[in-house]
Amino acid sequence: MRPLFRSDSWYLVAFFLVLISIGSVLLVLPVAQASQDRTVRPVSFIDALFMATSAVCVTGLATVDLGRFSSFGQTVILLLIQFGGLGIISFTSLLLILPGGRIPFRRLSTIRSFYVDGVEYDPRKILLNIISATLCIEALGAVILSLLFKKAGVADYLFNGIFHAVSAFCNAGLSPFADSLERFSGNAAILTVVILLIILGGLGFIVLQDVFDVIKGKHRYLNYHSRVVLLMTAALIGIGFLFYFFMEKSAAFARLSINDRIMNALFQAVTPRTAGFDTVPQALLSQPSKVFTIILMFIGAAPGSIAGGIKITTFFVVIVMMTRNPDPLGDVQIGKHRISSYTMNRATVYLLKAVSLLLISALLLSLIEGPRGVAFDEIVFEVVSAFGTVGLSLGLTPHLSIAGKLVIIGIMFAGRVGLIALSFSVVRLKKYEITYPEGQVLLG
Repeated sequence: MRPLFRSDSWYLVAFFLVLISIGSVLLVLPVAQASQDRTVRPVSFIDALFMATSAVCVTGLATVDLGRFSSFGQTVILLLIQFGGLGIISFTSLLLILPGGRIPFRRLSTIRSFYVDGVEYDPRKILLNIISATLCIEALGAVILSLLFKKAGVADYLFNGIFHAVSAFCNAGLSPFADSLERFSGNAAILTVVILLIILGGLGFIVLQDVFDVIKGKHRYLNYHSRVVLLMTAALIGIGFLFYFFMEKSAAFARLSINDRIMNALFQAVTPRTAGFDTVPQALLSQPSKVFTIILMFIGAAPGSIAGGIKITTFFVVIVMMTRNPDPLGDVQIGKHRISSYTMNRATVYLLKAVSLLLISALLLSLIEGPRGVAFDEIVFEVVSAFGTVGLSLGLTPHLSIAGKLVIIGIMFAGRVGLIALSFSVVRLKKYEITYPEGQVLLG
């Protein structure tokens, strides 16, 4: 009997579609709506669908304030963030242990695409490591944030501590506070905890496990993937910090003290990759900072993590391709390692798919929202934020038309699930021992 789906990508897409559908239905129920007077309309189905998609795809864009939802509704959003955050990596692992003792080679190759040599790739251990690491980090973050929120005088500090810990580690960026974290722009302790949760969630479980193994003494050195991820993460955060600190000292950070300016510059350097929280309204940023934020949102964080974007390893490989000449086999040497032509080809294809998706999405949203007077920079910022599952906005999201909301929903889904699904093999290709003549094409 032939399987229903020929590729694991279809299982992944189906899982997210079912999760979004269930979340949309739950959020539109009266019990999910906050008690309001009759002058305020209940949350519509299109907004419930948007919020469910944003939560499951851990994006963070919101067409309605989370205060429009009751405690039940906010708990539903919290669970959608958790399941969506774990879904990309753990669902694929879960597929491997469902059939029983035998693991089909096709599925084994799928899960190995998320893991590298020297790191555990037994499906049962992967699933256990992912769940235990996530819950432990989120629990620790929730305890600390709850205590800090209580000290800051936040009502319902326990729920807010749990919500923000999960949202930060899952890089979702959704917050029950109407102004995100802007009210805490001067609270270094809260911002530091959120920054650490965002970074840990964006490193990927491969890197976290590798670092933990080195600490335990299982092996002496980090694998090459982990070193690249940590180096690129530190470089992007450092460059971003310096850029925002100097560019915004007379703009968005003008009224902040020097200490708060340092903290907010660091937070702004971290959040576009792909957390979505903000401590200052993004519309107040200078034009160069908005462009730089778009670049960071496009790059994203590490593969195998909860974050989106094209991933920092893809960005790293593209930089290597641009600055190094390949050897006769097409490989590129960097340091004491070489990057294969296969890896470089995959990075190029992945980048082209991402750019194509963004161009088409920007065109569609321009056709819909442009005639309404929406500026092009707002459209580009919104599209890249949705694609990178970031959640930052210049203020356009609540004012989108129904058609515009549907386009952003599609972009969020494609940015979270689509590119990963396209990276899986849909059908098994037959190999023929045929060598075709070279087709010469002039470039440049």
